[in-house]
Amino acid sequence: MSEYKFKELGDYLQTLSKDKTKNKFTPVYLIYGEELLYKKALDILLAAILPDKSSRALNYESFEDADENIYEVVEKLNTFSLISGEKVIAVCDSRIFYSKHDTDSILKKAEEAYANNKIKKAAEYVVSVLGLLNLSFEDVCRTDGKAKLKLDNTLNEKKWFDKTIKYCVDNGLTVSAPEDNDKILQKAVERGFPKGNHLIITTDMVDKRRGLYKVINNNGIVIDCAVPRGEKRSDKIAQEAFIKEMMRNILAKAGKTVDNNAYSAMYEMTGFDLRTFVNNLEKLISFVGDRKKITVEDVQNVLKRTKSDPIYELTNAISERNTADALFFLNSLLSSGFYYLQIFTAITNQIRKLLIVKEFVESSYGKEWHTGIQYNKFRSSIMPAIQEYDSIILKQLEDCENIISKDETSNNKNKGKPKKSSLNTDLLIAQNPNNPYPVFKLFANSERFTKEELLDSVEYMSKADLRLKSTGQNPKLVLEDVIFHVCRKR
Repeated sequence: MSEYKFKELGDYLQTLSKDKTKNKFTPVYLIYGEELLYKKALDILLAAILPDKSSRALNYESFEDADENIYEVVEKLNTFSLISGEKVIAVCDSRIFYSKHDTDSILKKAEEAYANNKIKKAAEYVVSVLGLLNLSFEDVCRTDGKAKLKLDNTLNEKKWFDKTIKYCVDNGLTVSAPEDNDKILQKAVERGFPKGNHLIITTDMVDKRRGLYKVINNNGIVIDCAVPRGEKRSDKIAQEAFIKEMMRNILAKAGKTVDNNAYSAMYEMTGFDLRTFVNNLEKLISFVGDRKKITVEDVQNVLKRTKSDPIYELTNAISERNTADALFFLNSLLSSGFYYLQIFTAITNQIRKLLIVKEFVESSYGKEWHTGIQYNKFRSSIMPAIQEYDSIILKQLEDCENIISKDETSNNKNKGKPKKSSLNTDLLIAQNPNNPYPVFKLFANSERFTKEELLDSVEYMSKADLRLKSTGQNPKLVLEDVIFHVCRKR
């Protein structure tokens, strides 16, 4: 029927809104290209087809890729919905269009994902390539097996591929040869679905020579969310123009602006990584509060730590009680060679810090805090109280240090001077008062927990510490168990 660019999707839906016929949406939609864009396009399309959220709960079902359950997808498409109205079946992040000719492109995507700390995504790409080439994990551990992949020397030097393979093996991923799922789906589209039933496929790449693509293009709508990914000057110009367009739309909705130096600093940090760029922009919008303009100083204050400290992403996910992200960052850190006790200590410190925040809020110093407080108000009214509260804690720590030092001196008169102990400043809420935004986020996340839950988590961490150091259990399993326990809602 037709192919639309992502930015034309709104006009297409607006035209349909004027159409009063019952079955105005086409039976099948293919959305391909940039991940962030095709996911956004899916949300927009779903909201148009199934505007009632209650009916969406019954009349919408999604499948991840659907390689192993293509027959179930076809069956669902040919089954009438339980309630009247439209029904949507989505095949998300599909690899159904991948072929042997795409292996170089897929491997480049895998390397980019790995470089951006998205090892789970990198692993999915690598598994797809191995399946297309009928190779196993054991095959690519040998030199002759790697040769079949035609990896660049630069890729081998970075060792990203070997670490991704290790991640696949450690996490029990399997390689399966691709079946003719595209032909099965093609026949289903050709036969047609019951009226009111719709198929939506999202994918990062398509082969327009494939029969499935031609059938979808003839019987439905294709939405192009692709952005040039090459290194040519024209590609770079297109990428930056697209980033700027996305930025303008987000800033316009928030009523903000960004100066040129701030934009340049952000783009230098992320390159053409839409998801990271958008996430960083949203962080900055929250950070500046009522202020209209985002400056380069804001970028340096907010984004520098996230980029340089990968453990920060893990502890932040745990503070948000986001189990899926926490497990992902745990696997990423372990695969990157982080020592498990270092990770465990970071999680323990984060739980203790959340508990200290609770105690601060319950004290007279925290009377100004309330859920939903704006960042600027937090910075001007609450940060001074936090610094005063921290100074009291620091004084108590120093007093304890002096008592311990005196005891050691009296008990070791003949052994020379006692060793000087360092103060545990992890117990301070704001270790760096000049950067209040992470403290603001910590307070906001503390609202996700009750004090009783945090005390329970501290006790559970103590038992986990014993399991890690004395039982010989797999450290990864112990850490995963800790994450499940802390993040689950009770």
